[in-house]
Amino acid sequence: MTATESIDFLQAPPELDRRLDDMIVPEWWNGTPAIAGDRYEIDARGGADLDPEGPLAERMRQVYDQVGLVHVRNTGLVALADMRALARHCLPEEMHYEGGSNPRQELDVNVFEVGAPLSAHLHYHHEMAYVSKSTRALAFLCKEALPDRGATYFSDGLASTDHILSTDLGRKLRDLGVCYHRSLTDREAFANRLEVGVYNHWQLSMGTDDPDEAEAFARERGLLTEWGPERMLKTRYYCDAFEYDPITDRNLFYCSIADHGMWFDGWPLVMHLPHGERPLHMTFGDDSEFSRDELQQMVTLYDRFGIKVDWRQGDVAVFDNLRFAHGRPGIALGPGEARQLGVMLGPKYDRVGQRPGKF
Repeated sequence: MTATESIDFLQAPPELDRRLDDMIVPEWWNGTPAIAGDRYEIDARGGADLDPEGPLAERMRQVYDQVGLVHVRNTGLVALADMRALARHCLPEEMHYEGGSNPRQELDVNVFEVGAPLSAHLHYHHEMAYVSKSTRALAFLCKEALPDRGATYFSDGLASTDHILSTDLGRKLRDLGVCYHRSLTDREAFANRLEVGVYNHWQLSMGTDDPDEAEAFARERGLLTEWGPERMLKTRYYCDAFEYDPITDRNLFYCSIADHGMWFDGWPLVMHLPHGERPLHMTFGDDSEFSRDELQQMVTLYDRFGIKVDWRQGDVAVFDNLRFAHGRPGIALGPGEARQLGVMLGPKYDRVGQRPGKF
């Protein structure tokens, strides 16, 4: 038995089994894609043209502009640098990963790892919705794929927005907004300890070892800050649950339970903690708690409008972070198997929240 397994289960409190039984597990889709594949898939037919002025680049930009999602297959690419060049047909501007929750490492120039264990299911989410400086778009670059599993799912944000606004929960979120709570640990405090309960250290998230600089960096991103025991940096971000999208000229739903403690229900070294002690939490904007039923409604909403994208080595998918949420089930690897996606972040933008008359 590994050290991770012993921490997860042998030392877990008795109530862990009850919490696991109470998990909200996404279904991801209803078996029929919310958007047909022929609207967003491009077959590169064994060779990807990396010329930014070539016909493939023009086609990618056309599909991305129309749908907000483009998936290029059969590229023949094996190097992340080449896949990044292909993705840049749609994302000529890139941002470096700064202020994020996930502990991402760089796999190649401006290409990052997912920053989450394969075993954990990753709820549908919009990237960096929990800070004021978010990313407009992302790209996934498939370095290694599994032959029969390991899909990523995307959820149509236009359809999910329409649906949630027809519910009491949607109207409550429109009126109250949300608050994202984060607890970022101090790397030095875990220098000689197993990182139990750790999601990310503030040094990695904020890109500095100086606590004053980290606090200033957080505040630049709209976060309220306070220091806890062992130099834990606690932040809160109050914002709208909807974000105005100038492309569609409407407020889109931009919130999910991925920023709630439930994100860690399948996360090694964290899942044993009670929700109140986990590194992430989400409340309504008046600091009131979500009910389990409200959390379930949000999961079901995204599942209802899901799209399944299977991967093969060399595949590149570019998607609009406002128009699509993304997530995936947990993945178990067999002997000799690997699954790796590189992540590119597109242009940075300042969140503006919802605008009157745009629902």
